Amino acid sequence: MPLGTPAAHASTLLAMPAVHSSALMAFWFAGTRESDADVQIAASSFDRRTQQWSAVRFVVNRQTLGGQLGFGVRRIGNPVAWLDGEHRIHLFVVATGLGGWAASRIVHLRQSDPAQAFDALAFDAVRVLPLSWLWNTSFLVRSAPLPLTDGGMVLPVHFELGIKYPVALRFDASGEFLGMTRISNRHHLLQPTLLTASPSHWLALMRDQRAQGRVAAAQTRDGGLSWTDSEDLELTNPDASVAALTLGDGSMLLAHNSSPHDRTALDLSLSADGRSWALAQVLAHGTGADEYSYPALAWADDSLWVSYTDQRKAIAWQRFSFSAPAH
Repeated sequence: MPLGTPAAHASTLLAMPAVHSSALMAFWFAGTRESDADVQIAASSFDRRTQQWSAVRFVVNRQTLGGQLGFGVRRIGNPVAWLDGEHRIHLFVVATGLGGWAASRIVHLRQSDPAQAFDALAFDAVRVLPLSWLWNTSFLVRSAPLPLTDGGMVLPVHFELGIKYPVALRFDASGEFLGMTRISNRHHLLQPTLLTASPSHWLALMRDQRAQGRVAAAQTRDGGLSWTDSEDLELTNPDASVAALTLGDGSMLLAHNSSPHDRTALDLSLSADGRSWALAQVLAHGTGADEYSYPALAWADDSLWVSYTDQRKAIAWQRFSFSAPAH
């Protein structure tokens, strides 16, 4: 954590190329508490030589971001990172003006210089993503992009003003926005995470806002051109974010809260088909008001990396070995 910063949430992990000095980078938001004016986007990198995380530094704040966009930004959060075809880091963050998170817009930022060392890492605002006629409000980002064979990616996001529904955004290899497709027609799903069953068959697993929710599912069999709802998984979802990753052998991993009504238990489950899941690893189990939430997954240096919010006070991480490399 940055020195003297008491609160943290919503981490994302970015695997770096084999030639890079860092195996991966982590980004999250941190400040006095969620939504406070002092919240910034924090970052740390895992050095391949020392096998240690770097000192944390802030890389995005609302004042600089507002100056670049030309209008005031009240709060920021939920960073999601992606590496384009030229090895430039892109960040997608939630930013609000008036109103709460439901009035957010998604801001696209890009690394100022791909040759920057971590201690000089800086970002420039590209634009607010053009997602709706209502000043592009009420779209939020949370989960990692799905990489495509052409070097582009699909970014899962959701709408949440009044109703909630998931959407897939497509970008080319340079980070240009190409368009959007709605994932589900249901109105209680948010924060989708994407898996590949084949090059054209993808799965979306989602947070369910209903009181007795399950991990919700949808699928596309035409590479994201159209989506259909699937039956919910037999996994409890206590209105909490999930994170998924497909491994090189086709098996799938899902980090999710498994308690029925709270976020005291965070587990890692394994599946061969995206429908039937079995516990692979307990990540964190607590009691009472304990919270382990908002997981992120990445594959780097022949390892699975997991990060998650720990008590809303810090970001925790774990590293596991698996027999097959990830996509």
